[in-house]
Amino acid sequence: MAIRIIGARQIRACLPMAECIRLMDQAMRAFSAARTVIPVRQVMPLEEDRGYFFLMPGSMSDSPFYGAKIASLQPDNPKLGKPTVQGFVALFERESGTPVALLDGAELTSMRTAAASALATRELARRDARSHGIFGNGVLAAAHIEAIACVRPVEEVRVWGRNNDRARRFAAEQAELRGIVVRAVNDPAEAAACDIVSTVTNAADPVVHGRWLRPGCHLNLVGAHAPQHREADSEAVARSAVYVDSLEAAMEESGDILIPIGEERITRQDIVGEIGALLAGTVPGRSGDRQMTLYKSLGIVAQDLAAAEFVYRAAESRALGTLADLS
Repeated sequence: MAIRIIGARQIRACLPMAECIRLMDQAMRAFSAARTVIPVRQVMPLEEDRGYFFLMPGSMSDSPFYGAKIASLQPDNPKLGKPTVQGFVALFERESGTPVALLDGAELTSMRTAAASALATRELARRDARSHGIFGNGVLAAAHIEAIACVRPVEEVRVWGRNNDRARRFAAEQAELRGIVVRAVNDPAEAAACDIVSTVTNAADPVVHGRWLRPGCHLNLVGAHAPQHREADSEAVARSAVYVDSLEAAMEESGDILIPIGEERITRQDIVGEIGALLAGTVPGRSGDRQMTLYKSLGIVAQDLAAAEFVYRAAESRALGTLADLS
């Protein structure tokens, strides 16, 4: 029995960002239409508040594969030059249960997370959106710059990070790579005053405040994954039409949603619905150019499995990756 091990470079070679956005569209439609079996992920906090260990199993009814993502999330990793999220996605062939592939979890997570934000941005941001504010300057920030540019003609990116020197270096690298204006800003309010705002930080407390946001903006909240953590304050959430990837997960894990509910700034009924339902036309979208919209991303394994299956098929056809004999 041989299993194909597919690394980060092979994933990037097999999965263009535009294709990944298309795959996220399919995955979110399937999830909200109940064409998946996706238990709420198991999250184990690590000792001494060092991070989290995740187990995310799942199956999609229209796929010949099922699988799971096993990953760690350790917020201090960027200081060590390592990704915040590490692990792998395991694919199993449905008919026989044979494991067929292990794919690098950090690269796959980065790509599918940014692609899911781009999908939400495609559906919710104003058509004339031109500026993009990024909170964070790591791998996910770079992926979001690439992905959002696939769905809106972004002319300027403003980057804010707690370490301004690091933010300036990141902005210079991205400007050279993308060929657009990318600049670091000292004032987070300046990054928030954009048509599209994406937060990809490890913050436990708000880095974006509602009073900074302009009418008509779209906000992607990506970085917080615990009930006590959030990246936006309650005013930002209360001012926005709120969408999520998974209602069940949001009501268990998202401090960005649960804290404003606890403060009675919003209720559960104020969440418009899931992105998959928006795509299916069963919940409404943006109502006007001055409405603020918000997408809370927690990440679901349907996204990982959709991307992993595509990469596995491409890698197999191109003989990419390494075959390991498990017999």
